[in-house]
Amino acid sequence: MQVSLTKSFSFDSAHWLPCFPEGHKCRRLHGHSFQVEIEVTGEVPEDKGYLVDYGDLKAATQHVHDQVDHRCLNEIPGLENPTSEVIARWIWRELEERIPLLTAVTVKETCNSSCTYRGT
Repeated sequence: MQVSLTKSFSFDSAHWLPCFPEGHKCRRLHGHSFQVEIEVTGEVPEDKGYLVDYGDLKAATQHVHDQVDHRCLNEIPGLENPTSEVIARWIWRELEERIPLLTAVTVKETCNSSCTYRGT
């Protein structure tokens, strides 16, 4: 059987978006409580009965959390223009070698706004 699983984590960070025009509210320094969902997809081995251990996904994402939580995202290499789209791609690149079954990274900037990245 093929399944997709998601594991979520959150982080709180500040950022500003230099790509926006002068005077736009997002151009000013502000913060979010970001929610990230990591999706993996694959075939469940009959002898195991599960695709991956959620604990392994948590461990594989911890270094990402540690890099972005309570930080100014613009100061992190690769996140100088930290839109949701850029953050999702950056997280993907941080995780793709650690999580071989990775199929999507979703970044929720607010309750109503999110971006999903599915690789290159």
